[in-house]
Order: sequence, then structure tokens, then C-alpha cells
Amino acid sequence: MHSPAPAASMSQAKRPIALAVRGLAKRFDRPAVDALDLTVYGGEFYVLVGPNGAGKTTTLRMVAGLLRPDAGSITIDGIDALADPVAAKQITAWLSDEPMIYDKLTPFEYLEFVAGLWRIEAKPAEARARELIGWLGLEPHAHERCEGFSRGMRQKVALAGALVHDPKLIILDEPLTGLDAGSARLVKNVLLERVRAGGTVIMTTHILEVAERMADRIGVIASGRLIAEGTLEELHRKTGKTAASLEDTFLTLVAEPVAQPIAAE
Repeated sequence: MHSPAPAASMSQAKRPIALAVRGLAKRFDRPAVDALDLTVYGGEFYVLVGPNGAGKTTTLRMVAGLLRPDAGSITIDGIDALADPVAAKQITAWLSDEPMIYDKLTPFEYLEFVAGLWRIEAKPAEARARELIGWLGLEPHAHERCEGFSRGMRQKVALAGALVHDPKLIILDEPLTGLDAGSARLVKNVLLERVRAGGTVIMTTHILEVAERMADRIGVIASGRLIAEGTLEELHRKTGKTAASLEDTFLTLVAEPVAQPIAAE
């Protein structure tokens, strides 16, 4: 289990802010994200959970620069992501629930291609590609075309591509969906290693056990609003279910008509 950071280290005064979202809003036929405030600290593993249609994916797509918000601000490592999206994207990685890679390329060719897009020089790019292929257990297939790969294999290649430029903030939408146990474990281990090395991860998941085991803090979204936030213990205390599972606590929180976020400081 990934041990949450001590509460004292979570304060703004002692820990840098990797992601600050303020008043974020997006409307389609109805409000998808509604005046959302969210702070993720450097070196933190933050997991967003919520019912279907709660606004989790829309929030992350806005943070990743793939969707323009109707209102609000997004700051990534001190960079105004709406005013300077190129600079923000240079230090972030995005991985969707549907791995998007080039089928006619091998994993090694794909990573070299992505490294070229980031203007990484050839030798460092090759070294980085080999490192990522090793981390994700792709060595036996490094020179096979991706077109015949399983979903789990494709997701690992996509994750390697997302990490090739050594991003500070990694944004993932349901990265474990459809993966077998072995692939899921590899992906989780790589993400935890990134956090141990000082990187920051924010991801969504419907697998509450993943949030329970991996997250430093958990944010609960419903109807486009952050209705609760904190460590697992803080969320349990909020609902009075100190011996409950995250599932019980989650169901209690999303059933409440009004809930206030728990400060993580």
C-alpha cells in the first residue's frame, strides 16, 4: 500500500502546488463541471472518484488542455495553462482510457517518434525509450508492430509514450480499465515509482480498491462539484464510518444532497 504523506507535509506552506484549479466550469446540455476548486500538491498521488457523469473526465480533459473551460483557471506548476497552454503541456502527460498509438509502429519506433515531437535528442530519446520499455515489461515485443497487441499491451505502450518527456504532472483517465492483473500491477508500479521520484499523479478510477490502496488523497465528485476531499481516514471521519470500506464511505458521500470539501491541511 502506498502510504499517504504526513498531514503536516500537505500544507501549502511546506509543499509546492503542482495543480491548482479555481472556479472551473464547463457546460454542455447541462453543467458538467460546476465551479470546481481543486489543489494537488507536488509528489502527490491524487485520485478522483465519482458516479458516472459526475464530471471527472471533463475535468481532466480541461486540465490536460484538450477542452476549453467556460470559466475558471488552471495553473500547473506555476504556469497559467489557459494563457500559455504550450508551456503547460511540456510538463504534463495525458493518458486516456482508450490507448491511442500508431498501429504500424513498433513500441520502440513509437517512443522514438513521440520523443521527436518533444524535440528530445536522439541518444537521450533512445535511452529513455529502452528504460520505459524495461519498466513496463515490453522488451519481448519492443520490435513488433502494435497492431496485434492486446488492450493491456497497447495501454502500456501509450503510458510509455506519455512518460517519454519526463513530465512533472501525469493525468490519467481510467488507466486500468480492461487490463489484466499483471498489466494493471505493472502500470500501478510505474505510477507509484514516478510519485516516489517526485512526480505528481492525478487520475480517475471506478475501481475504489485502487483509490484506497494508492492514493495520498481522494477527491469525490458528484454533479460537477467536489463534494469531499481528503485522505481515506478523513473521508471516513466525515461520514462517521471509521471502520468502513471506501465503497461504503463513497456511497454515503454521493447520497448526501450537500457536502463540503474536507481540507487536506
